[in-house]
Amino acid sequence: MRPARPAILMAPLLALLPLTLALRSSGSTSPAHPPGVGAAVVTGVVTDATSGRPLQSAQVWIAQVSGAGALTAADGRYRILGLPAATPGTEVAVEARLIGYAPARRTVVLAEGENVVDFALQPAVLALDELVVTGHAEAARRTKLGAAVATLQAASVPPSGAILHRARPTHDLPGRYNPDFHTEDYDHLPENPFLAVSSSPLSTFSIDVDRASYANVRRFIRSGQRPPVDAVRIEELVNYFTYEYAEPEGDLPFSVHADVARAPWQPEHRLVRIGLQGRKVAMGDIPPGNLVFLIDVSGSMSSPDKLPLLKTAFRMLVDQLRPRDRVAIVVYAGAAGLVLPSTPGSEKGRILEALDRLEAGGSTAGGEGIRLAYQVARENHVRGGNNRVILATDGDFNVGPSSDSEMVRLIEEKREQGTFLTVLGFGTGNLKDAKMEQIADHGNGNFAYIDNELEARKVLVQEMGGTLLTIAKDVKLQVEFNPTRVAAYRLIGYENRVLATEDFDDDRKDAGELGAGHTVTALYEVIPLGSRSTTPVRGTDSLRYQTRDVKGSAAGTDELLFVKLRYKDPDGSGSRLLAHAVPDRVGELRGDFRFAAAVAAFGMVLRESEHCGEFALGDVVALARGALGADREGYRAEFMELVEAARKTELLATGER
Repeated sequence: MRPARPAILMAPLLALLPLTLALRSSGSTSPAHPPGVGAAVVTGVVTDATSGRPLQSAQVWIAQVSGAGALTAADGRYRILGLPAATPGTEVAVEARLIGYAPARRTVVLAEGENVVDFALQPAVLALDELVVTGHAEAARRTKLGAAVATLQAASVPPSGAILHRARPTHDLPGRYNPDFHTEDYDHLPENPFLAVSSSPLSTFSIDVDRASYANVRRFIRSGQRPPVDAVRIEELVNYFTYEYAEPEGDLPFSVHADVARAPWQPEHRLVRIGLQGRKVAMGDIPPGNLVFLIDVSGSMSSPDKLPLLKTAFRMLVDQLRPRDRVAIVVYAGAAGLVLPSTPGSEKGRILEALDRLEAGGSTAGGEGIRLAYQVARENHVRGGNNRVILATDGDFNVGPSSDSEMVRLIEEKREQGTFLTVLGFGTGNLKDAKMEQIADHGNGNFAYIDNELEARKVLVQEMGGTLLTIAKDVKLQVEFNPTRVAAYRLIGYENRVLATEDFDDDRKDAGELGAGHTVTALYEVIPLGSRSTTPVRGTDSLRYQTRDVKGSAAGTDELLFVKLRYKDPDGSGSRLLAHAVPDRVGELRGDFRFAAAVAAFGMVLRESEHCGEFALGDVVALARGALGADREGYRAEFMELVEAARKTELLATGER
């Protein structure tokens, strides 16, 4: 378990976000279609209407077909596969969108075979807040959140003396999120400081494979807002992406890797990367699943980005079920109830019918729902199987026995009985990020935030093995720094995963879980001994009764640090120990290491870190641009788009041109 943390209320968006899709470069989706119906393909190119140049990372999707979309490649081309062929004369809407351009919509008769739909997008700059344009003898003209500034500039050059300003300022600082009007909840995360090796030679933390923070940050930026600082968990941004680590050898559940380079934001410092690669497991080899869908159907879930998106996401998961898997559905609103008893995966129609009947309404008795879900899971327990409750909610537990401590005790008890918990967050306005992360951590599960259909596909289809199958639990790392080579260090991110030194050897202490195929990356910033760095370092005064002696062997080795890991088998109670020495050899910052550094730097800038110095979003772009790699699914290209969108938001907020 990690220490309790004070929660603060953060505010909501000023307007409902448009549903945007995180689409893959040249990727495709394959929504289900009736057997025997021919498949259609929608393909084309997206260009800039002004210059004619191809546009990379533009989102293109079919509005009427669940999960059908793709992200354009570097040449502007996209390809959407697996669509059901339409009857002659039936039109579907194909939409294209890219931040910085006005969205476009085309209709096409979806016939069997290839359907070519090209787009030429008109440039447009997104506004941050409600804006007012005033001038000599000019009436005020207003445009709402998300409208294009280009619309205001349609009359070409503003008249002499015209002023563009915010009608109702909503930011304390440029681009800062305004917390006045809703109840989104994020735990306060003070940044990890630099610690002196002389007084703190050991760094201990629990791994984290959650990715919720990245999807949530993406949601804010795409709405034209800077995310609240505490919504940015750097380790979740870094671990949203996969990295090419070597597979584990022998019977180990994961492999361990480490390398060292110069820190791009502070060349006097070193950047150390520690990476884990979980063993990949084919879907056919995953043990039988005993799943209980625990679905929030309270009134707060009625908006399109909540229950309707939730249904779409769960349909994708149901489509992956095997006959030996079983699913039950429990819902909660004013009270909790069993909608579908445990049903084999071969009866997909029955499961989908139960999902389709769900409607939102009432208050939220989350505690009662969790109790009932665990009861159903226990009644259908599969020995040696994947027994799991999957909770889908906006986290607004506001009625019934729902105290955090009571829920945590229940979840820990069921965890020890072999039923794990996965939490999926949906929607905006009252997202209870802190509570959802906490209960997922205590339930030996993971926490994901789903903001669109393709994120649902990423979590519940592409990464389902890692999402649903734990291969190692209570994974802890402890790093010892060589005092003859390192003056100070700081762990980048993982603020709410830091453990006490003695927790490492305590098998009663809960820690993070590693799923099949998951990668975990942790970064340390290190100040070498003798460095001219002026960075403040936290240390302790000298002791009266003790001295801190350094072993003579420390100076005789080329080791920079020593990594120890403890983990348990999924059904084990005793931990195993692994160790890995990291030599003091500074290599080039390139490939996956460089990209991970760019993502970490992005998080530091968003968190307004004192440690990133003058490193800015433009530097993040330059750093990431040389490390996109093959990027088969387009997630790194999407990251570049996100950083560029954040830059535009920043420029608009500060009034720069």
